[in-house]
Amino acid sequence: MIEIKIMSFGHDLWDKTIEFAEKCSWRAGSFLAFKMRNNDFESNERVLVALEADNIVAFCTFTNKDELPGEYDFTPFIGFMFVDEKYRGHRISEKLIETACNLARQQNYPKMYIMSGELGLYEKYGFVKIGDYKTIYDAVDQLFYREL
Repeated sequence: MIEIKIMSFGHDLWDKTIEFAEKCSWRAGSFLAFKMRNNDFESNERVLVALEADNIVAFCTFTNKDELPGEYDFTPFIGFMFVDEKYRGHRISEKLIETACNLARQQNYPKMYIMSGELGLYEKYGFVKIGDYKTIYDAVDQLFYREL
């Protein structure tokens, strides 16, 4: 049974999540670990983890901004979506997305956004592509939104 936990700095699973993110196969995991270690989050932002039997198997963030330059006012974002390879195909991303969308609703946001290079993944969760945008990393990614 997969359980989703919503965390902010000081949560019991904070350090364990940093370790998991550092060791995960995705290179962006180490950047999330760095942000968590430095508590580089605004007061309403959160890190979400998926647990199976007390083992972290996935994570994502709920943040005000993602990889878009500052001139864009899209907010909030799901970021750093990662599911361990052994757990892919079990709809864990969907559970993380629904939890993040519930956080956005609680904070009275009308939409949720996500940046991704993946094709056909987020559309199945109700996201619609807005377009391709240049990121702060000088790359181009797709921007998606979902009405809440």
